[in-house]
Amino acid sequence: MRTSPLPVSAFLGLALLSLAACSESQASRVDERTYRIESPRIAGGAIGPNQRLAEQFCPRGYRVLNQTRDTDNFEGGTSIVWTIRCL
Repeated sequence: MRTSPLPVSAFLGLALLSLAACSESQASRVDERTYRIESPRIAGGAIGPNQRLAEQFCPRGYRVLNQTRDTDNFEGGTSIVWTIRCL
């Protein structure tokens, strides 16, 4: 019986971890209560990553001041940029 050096489950776990690292939003501070959040390119343009990061920065709530969608057919997916203000 021949065994593979890396089990399939370990390979799938590593693949999921590498994909999860690419699916997180990035934020930059504009002023005291305002942030700019940019999501990674996601098929369909899901806003979940932006919502999670906005809730981390603004635990008492936030308001989306501006939303911009950038669709790139060559790379696939849509990137969403939010400008938010904490309440």
